[in-house]
Amino acid sequence: MVFESLSIPVIGTVTLLDLLVFAIAVFVVYIISRIVAIYLKKAFSDRVDPVELDKLVKVIQAAIIIVGVYAALPRFDINIADMVVVGGTIGLVAAFAGQRIVSNFGSGLFIIAERPMKPGDNVTIGEVSGTVDQIRVLSTIIKTYEGVYVRVPNEKVFTSEITNYVANVARRFEYSIGISYRSDAETAIRIIRSLLEDHPFVLAHPAPSVFVDSLAESAVIIRVFIWAPSRVWWSVRTEMLWTIKKALEEAGIEIPYPQRVVTIAPGARIEVSHAHGGGDIR
Repeated sequence: MVFESLSIPVIGTVTLLDLLVFAIAVFVVYIISRIVAIYLKKAFSDRVDPVELDKLVKVIQAAIIIVGVYAALPRFDINIADMVVVGGTIGLVAAFAGQRIVSNFGSGLFIIAERPMKPGDNVTIGEVSGTVDQIRVLSTIIKTYEGVYVRVPNEKVFTSEITNYVANVARRFEYSIGISYRSDAETAIRIIRSLLEDHPFVLAHPAPSVFVDSLAESAVIIRVFIWAPSRVWWSVRTEMLWTIKKALEEAGIEIPYPQRVVTIAPGARIEVSHAHGGGDIR
């Protein structure tokens, strides 16, 4: 009896059962869109600006609901082929009218899904270097090290090489320090290692490395490799070099100027020019 009542047409050939199935399908699709929205917000909350993420989630929710409604329409005897033709025509017009917008939007989705960076990361994108301020649906905002905000279209971001300097928790830097041949290289190495061990941000794993690298014309070259947390890499790098220089000087380790030894053959004549005259040295 109930089934027969549901089979009664209410609008043309559309029955109550058709309306009930359609309502259930739309409700299920809506629930799915809500679940997807919650997942996206949790997954990308730390990588995308909240306002931009909210816009993106609404667009995806709308797309899911449209697909669900489209899938449920055959129960109403609607000519899907005609809808496809009309929708395809509208889509082509929109695509040509906003080709760059569509390209930037698609690139933004891939960037958000791939996660090559997040707000606060120090990066280089093409020729732009700085800190990621916002990752939007259509563009990415970079704050350069000079304090200038640069808007980079996501199409360019997606097709450019992205160098992320803080994606790894640690970053290495190095020094080349020259000491005179008269100074004790072993003492210099011991002093540098002691300074590195005492510094709170110089990592023990990977361990720093200090060694004699080469014998140059005017100095013995000591190479120093240091690992530090990526977030404080720059401050450690600039601070540590000056600390090493002062410690070596206090210990009597000479950091020489470039110098050359010139041998004068017996009987050679050297002419020396002065501002107020000249002279010969034999």
